[in-house]
Amino acid sequence: MDENVSVVNSQDPAPQLVIFNPDFFVERLKHERPQVFTELVLSNITRLIDLPGDEFAQLTGEADPRLPTAHTGFLRSFNFLKRKDKGVVFGAPLTEEGIAQIHQLIEYLSKNLHVEGLFRVPGHSLRQAALREMLNAGTEIDLETGDFHPNDAATLLKAFLGELPEPLLTHRHYHAYLKIAELTQFDEKGNKTSVPDKERQIETFQLLFMLLPPANYSLLKLLLDLLYHTARNQHNNKMSAINLATMVAPHIIWPKHVQASDLQGNIKKLNNSVAFLIKHSQKLFRAPAYVKELARMHFKGSTTSQFTDGLALCGVGAHPSPSKRAGGAVTSTDGTTSSNTHTELALRELYQQVSSMPESAKKKKLIRQFAKQIPGTPLSDQQTLYSNRKHRRSRSFGGIRVSSII
Repeated sequence: MDENVSVVNSQDPAPQLVIFNPDFFVERLKHERPQVFTELVLSNITRLIDLPGDEFAQLTGEADPRLPTAHTGFLRSFNFLKRKDKGVVFGAPLTEEGIAQIHQLIEYLSKNLHVEGLFRVPGHSLRQAALREMLNAGTEIDLETGDFHPNDAATLLKAFLGELPEPLLTHRHYHAYLKIAELTQFDEKGNKTSVPDKERQIETFQLLFMLLPPANYSLLKLLLDLLYHTARNQHNNKMSAINLATMVAPHIIWPKHVQASDLQGNIKKLNNSVAFLIKHSQKLFRAPAYVKELARMHFKGSTTSQFTDGLALCGVGAHPSPSKRAGGAVTSTDGTTSSNTHTELALRELYQQVSSMPESAKKKKLIRQFAKQIPGTPLSDQQTLYSNRKHRRSRSFGGIRVSSII
């Protein structure tokens, strides 16, 4: 059964279907408290990857992206498809209207995943020029008539992505993507290995994608899903995830107007990152569990205990929590054991995240404050050095203010 649908049994003869969105509270936080949402996401990104001040400022938009540059464009093979007069689709900023037009290509390609060399074989230039004209004019196209070939649609989809004013994955996130590729596991002695840490990479991509503009997020999800299923048909189309990544990475993640030489040693890293996105696309467009919990607590909490930092923790057992009756119906109880356990586990998970921050006075202060809220929480050995200090001004969490996150 779809994860967005559940069955609630009750005394009624027929069970009820309850449709829900697992990320409901995350999306609500994003729309109703965008600053709180952004600070929550950014604080966890900086927990996972190291972004120096300038790179972090680029990620937040406080500084213009500093990217490799070149005198000439890289994607010369698609110049024959470009027109001087730009329509509502090709060469225009990404909009929902443009996505609706391009979705016709994606839908058509999803029905032709068996075609050998899909996204590699270029197709016919005259057919593509005609198809481009129709898409730019906002025409609804019947691609099943046989007038066009899947290779035409795949080539035009790449051209559309390559002609966006900014890469689909955005310039602001460029340095973060390079850092994600460097996330590797540690051995038993704490030494860094060459084995990729897939779980941390997935988590960081999840967080970064939550910061994408809505139109970019929507199209990226459609595109990666298409490429994922294309790769799953590689026994027919001969296009593996890395083959597909090599074809599309220059169009969605490479900085604009660069040559391969301008990227120095980062080409393989960027291409491998896109291959990773294709392979794990079914996991990337959901919020990490702790973000869901923090967002839920933000709206569900009725009694909070405020940290002096401005970080509010919901008191254990402070709000009703759903539980099941014998008949299977969902009810609400006040201060139940399940509610206590659910909330306390979430707080302890947040404590572990704080513990993983680099050593600093700010970290020690937050740990001390956690200890006051959760009896038995282990304190760092150096925490007592700060036990008598009083800080009146608002502080930040991982370099970012998090007032009223939950």
